[in-house]
Amino acid sequence: MGQFATGVAVVTTRGPAGLTTNAFSSLSLDPPLVLVCLDLESRTLAAVREHMRLAVNVLAADQEELAVRFAGKSSHAEKFTDVGWREEDGVPVLDGVVAWVAGPVTELVAGGDHVIAIVEAEAVGAPGGEPLLFHGGAYRR
Repeated sequence: MGQFATGVAVVTTRGPAGLTTNAFSSLSLDPPLVLVCLDLESRTLAAVREHMRLAVNVLAADQEELAVRFAGKSSHAEKFTDVGWREEDGVPVLDGVVAWVAGPVTELVAGGDHVIAIVEAEAVGAPGGEPLLFHGGAYRR
């Protein structure tokens, strides 16, 4: 799977809480749905289960440091220290991202060692820019 190039995103929810993922995809146009996969051991998954609302922030090419930070095991407070964000549709949206989608989690589906969160895309933004990519175990532009 490492040979499949993906975008890099940070999932955020109330708290604030967040994690890095590259398991994110469009699911449906009508109704507008996306899916994101969350590790069963993730503290962010616990926050998502509590609030049932999240945002997926598609990182820009110059945001590799955010990808690494939100992939780490530090506390949610540490992850958000000195990170610019604003609330959109009840959840944090990070500054400088190339796109974001936010809304309620309509379903959580078991998927091995992950949970697949199906999210209704109630609010979206696409400021644009060059995205951060992940391929072959490394971040790329």
